[in-house]
Amino acid sequence: MPNSAAFDWTCEELERETDLDRLEARGTVRIALKSAGFEAGSVHPDQMRVVIEKVLPGELIARGVDDAEAICGRLAAGVGSVSAGDDAESPDEVFERLGGG
Repeated sequence: MPNSAAFDWTCEELERETDLDRLEARGTVRIALKSAGFEAGSVHPDQMRVVIEKVLPGELIARGVDDAEAICGRLAAGVGSVSAGDDAESPDEVFERLGGG
C-alpha cells in the first residue's frame, strides 16, 4: 500500500524543518503513527494533525530536535491543507474495517 498524502507531506516538511535526513524523518513519523494506532498508508490529514500535536513532539525531543513544539505547531497548521483525495476510504471500506462486512 502506498503512503498517504498526509504522511508524505508531514515527512517532507519535517525533513525541511529539522536536521533529520529522509530516513530519520520518515521513521520518526512512522513511530509516532504506530504509537497512535495509525498506518502511513491510510492516515488522513485530520488524524495526522492529532498525531503531530500529541505524539510527534515527544518523538522529536527524544531525537534531540530543538524547538520540537514550535515545529509541530507549524506542521499541524499546514497538514490540513493536504487533500485526502484518493486516500479517503469509501463508506463500504469503513464499514468493512469496522467489522460490518
